[in-house]
Amino acid sequence: MTAQNTAMPMLSSAEQRSAARQLTLAMLALGLLALGLAWRGWSPEQSGVSQLLLGFASLLVAVPVMRSAWYSLRYPSLHGITDQLIALAMLGAWATGDLLTAALLPIIMIFGHVLEERSVIGSQEAIHALGQLTRSQGRKVQADGSIVEVDNGTLRPGDVVEVRAGDRVPADGRVLSGQASLDTAPITGESVPLEAVAGVEVFGGAINLDGLLRLQVTRTGEESTLGKVIALMQNAERSKPPITRLLERYAGSYLVLVLLLAAVTWFVTNDAQAMLAVLVAACPCALVLSAPATAIAGIAVAARHGILIRSSAFLEELADLTSLVIDKTGTLTYGTLRLQSIQSASADRTVLLPLAASLGSASSHPVSRALASLVEQHNYLPLTDIHERQGLGVVAMTEQGEAALGRPELFAQLGIQTSTIPDHDGPIAGLALNGHFLAWLLLADSVKPEAGAAMEQLRALGLGRQLLLTGDRQSVATALAQEVGINDVQAQAFPEDKLKRVMAEIGHGFRPMVVGDGINDSLALKAGVVGVAMGAGGADIALASADIVLIGSDLRRLGTCVRLSRQCRRTLQVNVIIGLGWTLAIVAFAAFGWLGAAGAMIAALLHNLSTLLVLGNAGRLLRFQEPLPKI
Repeated sequence: MTAQNTAMPMLSSAEQRSAARQLTLAMLALGLLALGLAWRGWSPEQSGVSQLLLGFASLLVAVPVMRSAWYSLRYPSLHGITDQLIALAMLGAWATGDLLTAALLPIIMIFGHVLEERSVIGSQEAIHALGQLTRSQGRKVQADGSIVEVDNGTLRPGDVVEVRAGDRVPADGRVLSGQASLDTAPITGESVPLEAVAGVEVFGGAINLDGLLRLQVTRTGEESTLGKVIALMQNAERSKPPITRLLERYAGSYLVLVLLLAAVTWFVTNDAQAMLAVLVAACPCALVLSAPATAIAGIAVAARHGILIRSSAFLEELADLTSLVIDKTGTLTYGTLRLQSIQSASADRTVLLPLAASLGSASSHPVSRALASLVEQHNYLPLTDIHERQGLGVVAMTEQGEAALGRPELFAQLGIQTSTIPDHDGPIAGLALNGHFLAWLLLADSVKPEAGAAMEQLRALGLGRQLLLTGDRQSVATALAQEVGINDVQAQAFPEDKLKRVMAEIGHGFRPMVVGDGINDSLALKAGVVGVAMGAGGADIALASADIVLIGSDLRRLGTCVRLSRQCRRTLQVNVIIGLGWTLAIVAFAAFGWLGAAGAMIAALLHNLSTLLVLGNAGRLLRFQEPLPKI
């Protein structure tokens, strides 16, 4: 049950089998425990059968407990002291015949350790996912003009590669020739495609949506943009301080104190029962259970609200957050283009939308895809003689004549006179029919309707310092920040810029919650006190990097996270008071011999009662419920 070493790349197969065995034993023991308690209630006169079942349950979980305690004695560690305390508690429970405590305590601790280990696995999955992303194939142009497919790991600066529609750019480079739209959202968070032409710098990992490009490779491997993200993320993983429990911090001193107190009791009273009562009374059953029981209840409640929490440690961290660092694209906004307005002098909207959607369905460009969704597919107009002009738009024949949809340059090529191009901070598409210009279609990414209310909730919870940190353009970021009530904006930020800003927030004494959904957010998510990823549509690397994942991506659940965390903290504080206060009281009674001749058994019974109180108080968390009203 000892904690895994975070320096290791992933859990080894042997460690995975060990964790699986522990979980299997814990589940079997839990079943026997439940059966033994049921038998005790159903047939009290046959207590021997009940004790036999409880004894088997305790023996099942005794193996991993004793092995972990022995390991911690050979290789001392802070976490290992807890294993020693649990082993001591089991020995004390066995000595007094309290098989219920001997079985229940290690079962709960096994589940608690598995939850903690899961956060380690998640952290390593993030780095592993990045490494997988950087590996792809590239089309290398040979000196004689021929093209061969190679692994992008073999490319070197100066090589020339060809990137066709649908290909992933294999490495950072500069465009030599061609024109295409690149989806750079995984790198920059920008929802609007990058129009790549000769001389433009592009990043490895971007996806060519249309057109044909020839690039000269400028950076590969660790020097590329994604390579730097991997290296910086590994540094962030190593520099993030581990969170240790309060009990573990003082467990060593507590263990020595218990042994000394038992020895003094034996020396003064010469009463073996009194000494055993002290050992049993001092076994911190309720105190040890207080944190795992609260955490398990909190994580279960969070899951019911569509919130996945990787480790109970982040439940504690959420309660003390003082600032918010949030991404734009896919977080505050939907991350997809939508029709914002139509600028037309006379054309009917009911005529424009089916025509624009029909032409848009003939192209894979993001602007075209956005327009194609304006009407149902069965309302598309029949098209013939379709021609997609590379990087410009689509021209096709309809029943009413030739129609065109695309950029202003398309209409200049076709000789069609257009109205004044509107001033719009986003993609613009023109629409023409039979040589007559009809309208300009203005598209933009849309803000989520709950974004403003969610930001206000967080300000009310004490996260008054809010920063919009995005790779998008300054004008777009500023307009959106004003709409949702955020005052501080940093735009056109790359992954390393986001990491530096988050570290600066921490350096100034703030405790930021970092919220994002893309690869470009992964460093910031890992560096923040708590990283929250948007589950619906979020990049795999962002989900693996985050401490918390919002399955439904409703931003109001950020407030739910904080409120639940603070409720968990209050519950934990009460549980610690119950566990510590009860233990100290029983130890005092046992040391003075006030528990009588059967002191050890009475101490065990009282400990069972305190355990029930702690579990019952933790169970009150399950009543936490926050339904979200529709917007």
